[in-house]
Amino acid sequence: MLYEDDYEFEEQPAHIRDRAIPGSGGGGGGRGRRPFRGGGRPRSNGPSGKAQPVPEDAKPAHALLAEMLAKMGVGASDISYIPRQEGEYFEVNGPDLAMLIGRHGNTLEAINLVFNNIINAGNRGNRRYFTIDAEGYRARRAERLKEIALDAVEEVVRSGKPSKLEPMLPSERKIVHMTISEDARIRTESEGVEPERCVVVFPA
Repeated sequence: MLYEDDYEFEEQPAHIRDRAIPGSGGGGGGRGRRPFRGGGRPRSNGPSGKAQPVPEDAKPAHALLAEMLAKMGVGASDISYIPRQEGEYFEVNGPDLAMLIGRHGNTLEAINLVFNNIINAGNRGNRRYFTIDAEGYRARRAERLKEIALDAVEEVVRSGKPSKLEPMLPSERKIVHMTISEDARIRTESEGVEPERCVVVFPA
């Protein structure tokens, strides 16, 4: 099975270290796993970004996704191109897309990994990463992850202790890292092994 360490994501800031650590725990000042926190205050009105015409340099990727969906047996569907703050999305809309999403988004994650590996095969420079979504599932999840990341920062700054988040998919951990990467008060690391790999937020 392939995970984030098998795919070469774009370079992250120096204080973000997404390294493998044996075992399912690790770091976090010995704190145990705990539920996600919402914080109780809204920070956004939902996923941002509107569908736009597919750029010329993204049309081969758009065609590849359409071909993949057809071979998977996905019925009539529409693929929209949506640029968002966290990257470029291909959003699939249509009937009966539950099988495309899978449990907790795991099928989408797997499709996304295969898709981007094909797109970037043999390309050592200027890699391009697309997020495949289905009816806004991952966009809504991204907004929720940003809230979780910001809440964790506030808790770490207030308590002075590390905060370990729940295990997440590779693409979800990346969103958390990127959301708070420029906050000089904290640093983040990914610890553990799949499927228990998680983000830990530390005081700087």
